[in-house]
Amino acid sequence: MRLSETTSLPAIENAVRLYLHEVLGILPTIQAWPGSETLPYYLHDTFAVRHLTWQDWSLLLAIDMRPGRQGLAFMRGQLDALRQQAGLPVVYVSGALASYERKRLIEHHMPFLVPGNQLYLPDLGIDLREYFIRRPAPRAAALSPATQALLLAALLRTPWHSEWQPAGMMQALGYTAMTLSRAVRELEAAGLCLVRTEGRTRWLHIDRGAADTWAYAQPLLRSPIRRRCWARPLPGWTAPQVRLTGLSALSRHSMLAEPQWPVYAVGPALWKTAAQAGFTPLPEPLPGAVEWEFWTYTPALTPDGDTVDPLSLTLSLQDRTDERVQLGLEALTRQFPW
Repeated sequence: MRLSETTSLPAIENAVRLYLHEVLGILPTIQAWPGSETLPYYLHDTFAVRHLTWQDWSLLLAIDMRPGRQGLAFMRGQLDALRQQAGLPVVYVSGALASYERKRLIEHHMPFLVPGNQLYLPDLGIDLREYFIRRPAPRAAALSPATQALLLAALLRTPWHSEWQPAGMMQALGYTAMTLSRAVRELEAAGLCLVRTEGRTRWLHIDRGAADTWAYAQPLLRSPIRRRCWARPLPGWTAPQVRLTGLSALSRHSMLAEPQWPVYAVGPALWKTAAQAGFTPLPEPLPGAVEWEFWTYTPALTPDGDTVDPLSLTLSLQDRTDERVQLGLEALTRQFPW
């Protein structure tokens, strides 16, 4: 499928980032290139230009947003002009390339990238095409549950602010000062936040917007579900410690029908209390039972409401292949707070 004006730039950037992570095991930074506004109209109208950086890498992505494509000779001239004006290597990005187009690009040593399929960066000695058998790259280390909870809680704040103090937020989530320090280090190391210190106060700053940060963090985020079971509710299990989740929560945000049995999420603290109180899982959904999900962090990242937050809910259901669930998740995405 070719990229077009209907494909959002954040979606394209995320597709490129995930592909580079898949084949090279890296998580580059992709952001707007300040020089775009000074480009001649024939370049500005042809490409969406983004700046990609990772360690010593610094190059431009020339994303072809046109529904059709002109001849390769013409396009080569445009890419050369962009490279000369920017003083940086330029990689042509397209949603698809025919075999003869790929052959011509390689013959002329023109770097190109097709997310999910093809990568040719001759200056860096990289030539990966869809018919090559690739050794899987190591999966990026996931954020710890506490760090993921802190990041999602920050993204869910309304109104959105790019800078905040994490200490109060971590305290509200029930974490210690030691856990806070580890979470801040993880976010900084992952390139998700910058740390600023004023006296004894730490501030976290997000360069990207909330939506772009959510997309950038995807390879590092995991489902919060530790285990599932059936059981009857215990006395005292009420909100905010218990929130609707799974298909029960998704049905509140989409046209999906409610499941026959409600699904609830509880965090680590309540699960520990339940185990001490003799919580007994059932082998099947007997009368009066509900489905429980035990999460790696609190399901109450937002202060109000009877369902879990939309970001954690998305992560918990994203591997479901049921088309109804995927349609429900699309509807949920439109209700994200940004």
